[in-house]
Amino acid sequence: LCYAVENLPAKYGSKKLYDEILRNAVREGKADLVEKLEIPPCDARSWKVKAGQLFRIICSHGPQVADMNCWAMENLPKERFYSSKTRQIHATHITTGDRLWSNMPYLRPLATIVEDTIAYGFDEDGAGVHDVIGSRCDPYTHLMLSGGKEHKITCCHSNLTRQAIRDGLCEEDVHDVLNVFMCTGFTREGQQYFTKPSPVEIGDYLEFLAETDLLVSASTCPQGDVSMACGGGGEPVTYPLGVEVWKLKDEEILEREGWKPTAVSQYRGNHGM
Repeated sequence: LCYAVENLPAKYGSKKLYDEILRNAVREGKADLVEKLEIPPCDARSWKVKAGQLFRIICSHGPQVADMNCWAMENLPKERFYSSKTRQIHATHITTGDRLWSNMPYLRPLATIVEDTIAYGFDEDGAGVHDVIGSRCDPYTHLMLSGGKEHKITCCHSNLTRQAIRDGLCEEDVHDVLNVFMCTGFTREGQQYFTKPSPVEIGDYLEFLAETDLLVSASTCPQGDVSMACGGGGEPVTYPLGVEVWKLKDEEILEREGWKPTAVSQYRGNHGM
């Protein structure tokens, strides 16, 4: 392996907290709903999550993937999800127990996945679900691949950009994504990025613990379940997705189990100077 990941700092909080308490909190009625919203098809929405709260993205109507961004409220908009570092530390596809890391110079966990109802693993083609490989679909690439024709359907980059502007941010604050529910891999010949129809079913969800105060934004991809190639034509079927934010009824259990919000990197930034 490239990194000695066995030396990663341990999560704040006990194993029981992540494996049992948080994972089962909503299902066992030990959490209160803070916010519930729907991301319309081919659009984006954002929501705020306080440190120690849970949030989930839910397949509510049919197979649909999402492109997700998140920022630390403390350092908004500079501190954001860093997909390539997350990939280097964990894997090309992430699941329960994996953390979403922020960019340098902050480099800390922004969120931890506490439940992945798909739990897909890797199939015979080498594909997995919830990838941190690909970027979001965007109008710039489409323009290039379509011989200069404008895209009639907005891409995830555009959806996230519109939501970023509504949140007081700008296009440059949109960043590489976590591809929620997306089934992808690399071809055995040529090692090219490929997609397969998402295996997500109604009722599936991906749930996170916010390790610090977050602004989260997600786009319902205009490619639907991504069974068609981007820029390849066709009319994909798209669906909305649900979002829920929850807080523990017994919020003090976090502290009792040793949890606290993550802190930014303590590197002093001398860079050898």
